[in-house]
Amino acid sequence: MKPLSKFMMIALSAVLALTTFLPNANADKLSDLEKKQQEVQQKQSELNSGIQQKTSEISQNQTTLEKIIAKIRELDNQIIETQTKIDVAQAEIDQTKVEIDELRKSIEELERKIAEREELLKERARAIQLSGGSVDYIDVLLGANSFVDFIDRFSAVNILIEADREIMREQAEDKKLLAEQQAEVETKLAEQEAKKAELVNLKNSLDAQKNEQAQLESDLKAEQERLAKEKSTLEMEHNETADISAALEKKIASEQARLAEIARKAEEARLAREAAARKAEAQRQAAASAPAPAADVTQASVSSSAGSSTFILPSTGRFTSGYGGRDIGAGAESHLGMDIANSPGTPIIAAASGMVSYAGNMGGYGNVVILTHSINGQTHATVYAHMNSINVSVGQSVSQGQQVGGMGNTGRSTGTHLHFEIHVGPWNGARSNAVNPAPYVR
Repeated sequence: MKPLSKFMMIALSAVLALTTFLPNANADKLSDLEKKQQEVQQKQSELNSGIQQKTSEISQNQTTLEKIIAKIRELDNQIIETQTKIDVAQAEIDQTKVEIDELRKSIEELERKIAEREELLKERARAIQLSGGSVDYIDVLLGANSFVDFIDRFSAVNILIEADREIMREQAEDKKLLAEQQAEVETKLAEQEAKKAELVNLKNSLDAQKNEQAQLESDLKAEQERLAKEKSTLEMEHNETADISAALEKKIASEQARLAEIARKAEEARLAREAAARKAEAQRQAAASAPAPAADVTQASVSSSAGSSTFILPSTGRFTSGYGGRDIGAGAESHLGMDIANSPGTPIIAAASGMVSYAGNMGGYGNVVILTHSINGQTHATVYAHMNSINVSVGQSVSQGQQVGGMGNTGRSTGTHLHFEIHVGPWNGARSNAVNPAPYVR
């Protein structure tokens, strides 16, 4: 089990164990429960923040992950397109190689013709050399026996001369064609090979980018799993704190009911004492004069009882803020009480008789005292916040008008004052039963 879960179990065990405390420990019971509740609520707030943070991180990672997946799809399309181009280039290279093979055959035929002509020209050169270095076509013509023989010899000479010229011309043309064909094939093949190499490099680059994106995708998915596990752990711990908080709420409600019952009995005892005192006084006066009518005694008792149920102002000073909405510079808020400002240490008194259910520091309230009252069978709670001193302790019985502390500026406060609340019903952390104190105090 995780350390935090152990803490939760220990806290819950401590709460349950409170029911077995000895009677002399009951005075501290509600204070301990409320402090424990504050700790659990603080832990719940921290866990909520942690859950929200994990949720935000998961959302951000998911957005990044979707972008990476989209990028991988784009790279896949580019890779497929590039591979198609590579295949086309390879097909062109293969076709060019076929053309090269055919051209080689043509080149071989040209080379054969050129070689034959070369041999013929060499033979002609040797014949010229054997004849003394030149062929004298005039001698051939002059050696004619007749005009007809001359014409024949003249035609033969022309044919020989033209044949030599044609051989030389064809030889030059074939050599030129051979050079052009060889250059064309070499250039075309080189261009195609370069184009293919460029496409292969592009594909390799795209493959590398895809691998990099795939690694990022894998890392982000692992991160998502880690965050999801951490969020699940936080949610489980939050549920544990919620269970503990619910148990604490029940214990606090039970303890407040117990204190309210004590306050009710104390109020009944006080009223009984007052009634007995009034009766004794009535009997004393009856002995000295005529007896008072029974109805008057009863009415006096009722009036006295009604008067004792009224809340009184808990301090003196300047009224600075009332119940309801207000804005003190930090934004609108709901103000669930009344504020009375005065100098530091101004006495703060109990608005009604009751039991001290909390005395200590409570976050934004600063130093605070909470009293539980039973008035005409109805449980009430009064809150005295921002004090600079506390004069009572949890479980103590206090009388109306008894000093419970001194005015101060502790907690979330903008100056020395008393923040006073009245709750119909016992105090609860949500302050859902707070009422406007103005109609209740005199």
